Amino acid sequence: MAQMMMDGILIGEVETKDIMTKSSLPVGGYSVNPYVGCTHACRYCYASFMKRFTGHTEEWGTFLDVKHWPEIKNPRKYAGQRVVIGSVTDGYNPQEEVFQNTRKLLEQLRGSGADILICTKSDLVVRDLDLLKELGQVTVSWSINTLDEAFKDDMDSAVSIERRLSAMKKVYDAGIRTVCFVSPVFPGITDFEAIFERVKDQCDLFWLENLNLRGGFKRRSWTISRRRGRNWSACTMRSTTRKTGATLKDSRPELKPWQNGMTVPLWTTRCLTAECHRGIL
Repeated sequence: MAQMMMDGILIGEVETKDIMTKSSLPVGGYSVNPYVGCTHACRYCYASFMKRFTGHTEEWGTFLDVKHWPEIKNPRKYAGQRVVIGSVTDGYNPQEEVFQNTRKLLEQLRGSGADILICTKSDLVVRDLDLLKELGQVTVSWSINTLDEAFKDDMDSAVSIERRLSAMKKVYDAGIRTVCFVSPVFPGITDFEAIFERVKDQCDLFWLENLNLRGGFKRRSWTISRRRGRNWSACTMRSTTRKTGATLKDSRPELKPWQNGMTVPLWTTRCLTAECHRGIL
């Protein structure tokens, strides 16, 4: 397939020898990204650094390479291993509906016995409920850092918050472990208490991550926040996680550091309140 434009996104393809990459994340295991690039174009995205290794000169969020890899012949090799899908690209970006790389990956992991974590901002994951239930040990995490759809639209091109919440409930109701990942926490904007109240009956884990902006993304995010009446100082940004964690520990004693989180520092509640706990952890 030659490069082509699809809905304003430059689509290419790339061959890879092995789709499973040994992970350097704190959770260990393997990191799997079925695409290069991510078309959600989040203004705060840490993964834009990947352009250093891909040779892309296009702006992050405007290109996507579809990966091709040899079929996974021995999925049992990953038994008991954490497999994170979507560490630097959302496997359920809008183009997944066409190319279905993530579904192909899940099909190849059948019978693996791997502990699969899917990180997404999409509701397309609901399409693969049949596979998720078959795979067994699966967790699906949605990034939700606001309930304000207008602010969300300023910050990313992914589906609405309501669609993410609806997908979370469907996956939760199917008996699959779900996570609400409040990432990043925007100082003065993210109301994590309101988000918790909204998701507590449809998620098993509640994670928070500090704001970590770099380069042009930092400037653009600050510009938008100021336009919305916020003024973040560097000191405020550095202390966001510390203050958030302290507040949560005081107001919700069930909170504790999540030692096996995706990034550090990262906070989580294991949802041990009567409303959330399903006794599956």
